[in-house]
Amino acid sequence: MPTESTSQGATHSRPVEAVLAHPWRTVAVVVAAGLLALLLLWDWNWFRGPVERIVSARTGRSFDIGGDLDVDVGRTAVIRADRLTLGNADWSDSPDMATTDRLELHVRLWPLLAGQVHIPELRLRQPDILLEAGEDGGNWRFDGMSGEGEGPRIDLLHVESGRLRYVDAARETDVDLGVASEDTEDPSVRPLALSGDGHWRGAPFELTGAVASPLALRETETPYAIDLRASAGATRAHARGAITRLLGLSAFDLQMALSGKDLEDLYPLLGIAMPHTPPYELDGRLVRDDAVWRYEGFSGKVGDSDLGGTAKITTGRERLLFEGDLHSKLLDFDDLAGFVGGAPDSGAGETGNAELEAEAAKRAAAGRLLPDTPYDLHKLRNMDADVRWKAARIEAPGWPLDDMDVRILLEAGLLRLDPLEFGAAGGRIRSTVRMDARQDAIQTHAAIRARGLELGRLLPDNELAQGAVGRVSGDIDLSGTGNSVARMLATADGDATLGMGRGQVSNLLLELAGLDIYEALKFLIGKDRQVAVRCAFGDFAVQDGVMTTRALAFDTEDTIIIGEGTIDLGEEQLDLLLKPRPKDRSILALRSPLVIDGSFRDPGFRPDMARLGLRGAIALALGSIAPPAALLATLELGPGEDSTCGGQYAK
Repeated sequence: MPTESTSQGATHSRPVEAVLAHPWRTVAVVVAAGLLALLLLWDWNWFRGPVERIVSARTGRSFDIGGDLDVDVGRTAVIRADRLTLGNADWSDSPDMATTDRLELHVRLWPLLAGQVHIPELRLRQPDILLEAGEDGGNWRFDGMSGEGEGPRIDLLHVESGRLRYVDAARETDVDLGVASEDTEDPSVRPLALSGDGHWRGAPFELTGAVASPLALRETETPYAIDLRASAGATRAHARGAITRLLGLSAFDLQMALSGKDLEDLYPLLGIAMPHTPPYELDGRLVRDDAVWRYEGFSGKVGDSDLGGTAKITTGRERLLFEGDLHSKLLDFDDLAGFVGGAPDSGAGETGNAELEAEAAKRAAAGRLLPDTPYDLHKLRNMDADVRWKAARIEAPGWPLDDMDVRILLEAGLLRLDPLEFGAAGGRIRSTVRMDARQDAIQTHAAIRARGLELGRLLPDNELAQGAVGRVSGDIDLSGTGNSVARMLATADGDATLGMGRGQVSNLLLELAGLDIYEALKFLIGKDRQVAVRCAFGDFAVQDGVMTTRALAFDTEDTIIIGEGTIDLGEEQLDLLLKPRPKDRSILALRSPLVIDGSFRDPGFRPDMARLGLRGAIALALGSIAPPAALLATLELGPGEDSTCGGQYAK
């Protein structure tokens, strides 16, 4: 009977005998044990040098692993590397393009056998990436990489405390953003939160929001979610929604809301020369197709005017091209003041711009009416434009304007408004304006044609003119030199004519204009009536900004008013003398000449007191003899006959 020790020895020898009986199994066990020991004891840092050389050869840049390199082997290998640094392009002043405190890469091993790289997860801790634009392109272009092929498949990206910078020194643009992956219930959908600031075309701005993982950019069939808010001074932009068409950054579309206190503020941001405006709010679809940016179907308000349509910007040309097809249902005429260098005259309850209103108040305090703000020659020369704008209705208290149709053409400093057309007082005012800003002083020519304006609607605030009948037409042709509206008119040469044929006007208005006290009182106490107008006309020669009458008359069945004098466009002064000549007999008539003087902002309308005083003296002298005789001084013995327009009374 064997002893206990003998029994135990036999038991321990059986595995050894089994191994010795199968040599290949013995080899496999030894190799497995050796590999296990190797994996447990292997220092993966031995591969840092080869990896650095491979990456450097592929990118043409220096590459350094400053920390540990470690690998967990399995069906999905996990590679960890610390303190990585990728060098920058040779032309950059910054030595590093990208650094990260840690990179963790999960790689499926079996697809590698088929030449496919599948990365289920990529993690970056404190990455810092610098993108720079230079004369030869961006630093993201690598010499040793063609960009062909599908590239690795990455399922999930996680960024912890990252930083992304973009610099384009030539365009005065720099962006510095903090980047971090947001935690979500579904780890496969992990957007990036962005927050930072910088300069865009030299203007400081701030940016906040979130975008989908950049890995989603490769999924062309899946909309790319975006929600970003940017602000530059008082200008605000909100891009949101899902980009349904995106290829890199050369083509995309999204919803974009814009708002600010003045559209002129867009010039340093977008390079679009816009006039000063009241605050605005717009929202539409922004589409980019390579060098063409379109703002489609936008709508909103500028001041108290609604504005909608489509605008297009084309870059990559010698000068930026701005095209637009704009429309307004209601246009507040005040909101157009910036187009002529003025400021909107915002009233109570209207949307205003405090800075522009302060400028308008300053100009009013100086007693000037015509805008004297110079046009910016650099802006006029730095872009081209072709914009059509139609307004169905115009809100313009005190002005008989109905609608507007304008086309703005700008090419290399040559600006044309052709046409600039308004519906006014039941007629049309059609103008063409040419402004040549290719010289230091703008040369301007304006041709204005007014046709069929209703006399009664030309004076909408005058109750006595409401029943007036007649249509007014005229032509104005002016040429001037200067960089503001005020200066252009101060140097203007040309002609201005205005006339009306037969019509009717209030007799009370006519008698008040002629200071016929008896007739005016009679109609005020009794009933006003309409008198026939034979004609009215004004013909002015314009030289060096001074309009001088060649002929000025208003002829009715009982009175003709003859005028003469000047209108100084440079000094904004009126100096006109109107001489009423009655055709009827009237008592208590003080038919003295009427003087229109003063400034454009504060005109005066008064009788010639010297003439009126002389008549009063004659009346007093006659009154000392006999009261009835005193009435003779105020008697006007009209000839009692009509004439053709003007006739002998105009001589």
